[in-house]
Amino acid sequence: MTHAHIEIRGARENNLKSVNLDLPKHQITVFTGVSGSGKSSLVFDTVAAEAQRQLNETLTAFVQGFMPHYGQPDVDRIAHLNAPIIIDQKRVGGGARSTVGTYTDIAAVLRVLFSRAGQPAVGPAFHFSFNTPQGMCPECEGLGQTVQLDLDRFLDQRRSLNGGAILHPDYKVGKWMWKTYANSGFFDNDKPLEQYTDEEMHRLLYGAGGQKVTFADFNLTYLGLMERFTRKDAASMSERSRAVFEQFTRAQVCPVCHGARLKQAALACRIQDRNIAELSDLEVTALIDFLRALPDGPARRVADELTERLTHMVDIGLGYLSLGRGTATLSGGESQRLKMIRHLGNSLTDMLYILDEPSVGLHARDVARLNGLLRQLRDKGNTVLVVEHDPDVMSIADHIVDMGPGAGMHGGEVVFEGQYDALTRSDTLTGRHLRQQLPLKAEVRTPTGWMPIEHATRHNLKDVTVQVPTGVLTVVTGVAGSGKSTLINDVFVERHPDAVVIDQSRVGANSRSAPATYTGIMDDIRKAFAKASGANASLFSFNSEGSCPNCNGLGVVYTDLAFMEGVTSTCEVCEGRRYTPDVLTHTLRGRNISEVLEMTAEEALGFFTEKKIRAVLQAMNDVGLRYLKLGQPLSTLSGGEGQRLKLATELHKQGSVYVMDEPTTGLHLSDIGLFMGIIDRLVDAGNSVILIEHHLDVIRQADWIIDLGPEGGRAGGEVLYAGPPSGLLHAPRSITGQYLDVRA
Repeated sequence: MTHAHIEIRGARENNLKSVNLDLPKHQITVFTGVSGSGKSSLVFDTVAAEAQRQLNETLTAFVQGFMPHYGQPDVDRIAHLNAPIIIDQKRVGGGARSTVGTYTDIAAVLRVLFSRAGQPAVGPAFHFSFNTPQGMCPECEGLGQTVQLDLDRFLDQRRSLNGGAILHPDYKVGKWMWKTYANSGFFDNDKPLEQYTDEEMHRLLYGAGGQKVTFADFNLTYLGLMERFTRKDAASMSERSRAVFEQFTRAQVCPVCHGARLKQAALACRIQDRNIAELSDLEVTALIDFLRALPDGPARRVADELTERLTHMVDIGLGYLSLGRGTATLSGGESQRLKMIRHLGNSLTDMLYILDEPSVGLHARDVARLNGLLRQLRDKGNTVLVVEHDPDVMSIADHIVDMGPGAGMHGGEVVFEGQYDALTRSDTLTGRHLRQQLPLKAEVRTPTGWMPIEHATRHNLKDVTVQVPTGVLTVVTGVAGSGKSTLINDVFVERHPDAVVIDQSRVGANSRSAPATYTGIMDDIRKAFAKASGANASLFSFNSEGSCPNCNGLGVVYTDLAFMEGVTSTCEVCEGRRYTPDVLTHTLRGRNISEVLEMTAEEALGFFTEKKIRAVLQAMNDVGLRYLKLGQPLSTLSGGEGQRLKLATELHKQGSVYVMDEPTTGLHLSDIGLFMGIIDRLVDAGNSVILIEHHLDVIRQADWIIDLGPEGGRAGGEVLYAGPPSGLLHAPRSITGQYLDVRA
């Protein structure tokens, strides 16, 4: 018996107020509502978590030990779930060996093509992989780069070994690594390095041909400094080690494979005079052209399969990427679209696809393509749940669930269920704002000056020279891959290092950080308590002296139950207050530190008189985070909330130039008006604000627009228009201009 709905009864996760819902199967359901209204709590923390948990329970206990653990959500019942595929905005990452080609598995098909059709023949497909011993370049081990010691930074030639000639912190005089050289017997430890003979310097840097050195109770092979450092793979180091490592080394293109990562035999194998590395470096659109031009033959079927997969990338607006592009360099929006590519190629049906704002980072033109892909997923017989703020995505939904009415404790209820047309007529916050639209700005501010960018050629920029105005709001527009981030985040910020940059990297989301610690006001709060009570300030830190010893200041205790779900419970000793009882005897204006951390930003603004604390709290209220508690773990924040917390942290700084990368990510239509109010106040106070943005309502409110394009990748990198918004409507090559007036 098939069931037509996923039934949710009594969902209470985070701020949900016992929500009951029936979600239709084999349809697209879009969840809307202000940031913090409970969309993610319902879709990800309840439905997705339970679906994933039940799927994991079908596996053996041994395998479950290696899987991520999903706690049982706070819900009475969820019935008739399908197996989930969760496509979120977490960046792909993946280290130095992960590329667009390896992540999507498209590189595997390209390797098969070369193993079948390449000349001269090399062997099986794995001989063309830079991640296998049979394929990787032996010099750089498939990384395309070698690391060389920067001797000027690493050694002070005027000093001796005893005098600290080796400047790396791990080689300080007396440390173990230093002893391997000082106790080797090869050197006069009091002789300055600049007086070493050629032979001594060679031995210090390049070793002693595998010679063993005997220490007190063991011996080891003596390695020169150059040998020791070029062997290290920075990709596998901790962040601290890598930061130190990079201070004393310089990466250079591998002298053997010239960055191609592969053995010479694989690079000598060609199809139509191109080797696999050259094809991997082509933009996807150019690679498709190459494959379509191949003659009929045994490789035709492989080439057609490859073309089909690459066409998916073009359809989703990633045609400007190459298969060789490192996944660590992709944005959150690009990462999410890449994950979709992986799933479009399969023929599974009756799955539950759950997507988190898939329109992030997409130009209005490409949202139409995205909608086509969502429909494809549905039409294959799947159920699609989408958390989304973009009206164009809402408009293709079969069913819409609007959460609200407000955010945080003012949200957590279903305020509308039905179709898009009915939502536009409803009296919910979403409905009201769908009917409104910010007009094209007629009265624009006059620039007070100019910040020139001259002859920029990085990545795909085509010798770009453009003036960025001061004292106004500039919005930089263009399709994904057109060069916006390169022009502003790379070229402009390098030339103006004092700019306050608010980017899309997530706020540190561990259980020990909270809005109070992240914004920096926790130090001032502790000082205020110390001053009022005469106690030491460190006593009031939940990460230090005054924290409850049972839960280490977390307020909760986590019990690991091996392969079963772990249990999180309120700490019995401090009852969730995080501190020892004696700390809680100290008060500031009648409140103890635990009570203060339970305050929302709105309550705290009424409580604190301290100027520095108030400035940050005012900013938190201004950016629409009045409902966040000061002690709430950052791991519970949505992407949009995280970015606005970042904005609040920077707002009270006196920066004359602000640069923001898609700041409306995760913002509801009602919050965009609020956000534009903040931006206007910044500009009116004499600051210059530059936004990289796709949202049409924001673009319409600019004083000055710089539009890049016309397309992404090779077909982009030009300034198509620079001037007030009204002029963009008449820019003949601008795709942005075509969409600017569509909903007007």
